[in-house]
Amino acid sequence: MNNVINKYLIIKFFKIFTITVLIFLSLGIILNLFEEIEFFKNLNLSFALPIILSLSYVPTLIIELLPFIIFLSSMYCFLNLRSSKDLLSIKIFGYSNLKIVLILSIFSFFLGLLFLFAINPITSSLVKYYETEKAQYSRDVDHLIAVNKNGVWVKEINDSGYKIVNAASLNNDVLKDISIYVFTNNKFTTRIEAKSAQITNSPWLMKKVHLYNILESSMVYLEDYEFKSTNNAEKINSLYKNLNTISFFDLILNYSQLNKKGYPKKLLNKKINEAAALPVFLFLMVILAAIFTIGSLKNKQNFYYILISIFTCVAIFYFKDFSMALGQTEKISLSLSVWMPLLLISLFCSIGVIQINEK
Repeated sequence: MNNVINKYLIIKFFKIFTITVLIFLSLGIILNLFEEIEFFKNLNLSFALPIILSLSYVPTLIIELLPFIIFLSSMYCFLNLRSSKDLLSIKIFGYSNLKIVLILSIFSFFLGLLFLFAINPITSSLVKYYETEKAQYSRDVDHLIAVNKNGVWVKEINDSGYKIVNAASLNNDVLKDISIYVFTNNKFTTRIEAKSAQITNSPWLMKKVHLYNILESSMVYLEDYEFKSTNNAEKINSLYKNLNTISFFDLILNYSQLNKKGYPKKLLNKKINEAAALPVFLFLMVILAAIFTIGSLKNKQNFYYILISIFTCVAIFYFKDFSMALGQTEKISLSLSVWMPLLLISLFCSIGVIQINEK
């Protein structure tokens, strides 16, 4: 009988969760579709491309909103159990409120692991496709900076032509092993090879430079050289390091390689901690939802508890952003900034669980 009840609770919760995900997915695709249409409005392209790009981008947003989705799903599930009297029926078979909540919390934890190890690699590939595909049509420098297994790539467009910069890595505002290809009026005119370049500001300060004049077939060696660029280290760091294109598996397995390519350790550690915290976050959000929904048996208080719970959820996400801001400004470590909101939720839930179990 216990297995039957457990299966009933999990299936009921999973159905509600699936419907909630589909609702958020549909809304996300519709809203993002307007943005993609606005982006491509001056290009003579098929309407299918904005749809495909929206389908590629929105699943990543769903994972980021997963704690909020789990919270709403749990609230609806618990309220539905109460209103249908299923909660009282289940208790007849010896189930306490705490046991019911733990069953769904543990299921949510494993659901988080499923998203982390099975869904996340797919969404990362989709985001990578989104970035690559959109870059082909972008006239904004936001989509002209990228990093891959061949290093850092920057494309700069000006009135006379464009420049393509390739470097092996970016470390501490210094590009290393640089190749720059200069095109003027669609003709390849100059190639610049340098050992390193300090790119804190523009112009870049390059060291051990070989200048190749393609048109005159000549070469000049310079110990120091100033290269004018519209980009600097701050802009490149903020644009090309989209860690959503890298799955959790790749972060763990290729940690050292990513760090050598220019991803700072603190940024990698933050992303790893965020991913590792996801199952725990989902676990706690189910308990939090239970505190507001089955903490009282009075049906007339449903609206009150729903309203309070939504405000609480919003407050948690604001606190999460505040904690992240403290980490980014180095007031606290980035790893601690990820876990601090969970510690606060855990403290609140530990008190609320006592109230749940007494009902």
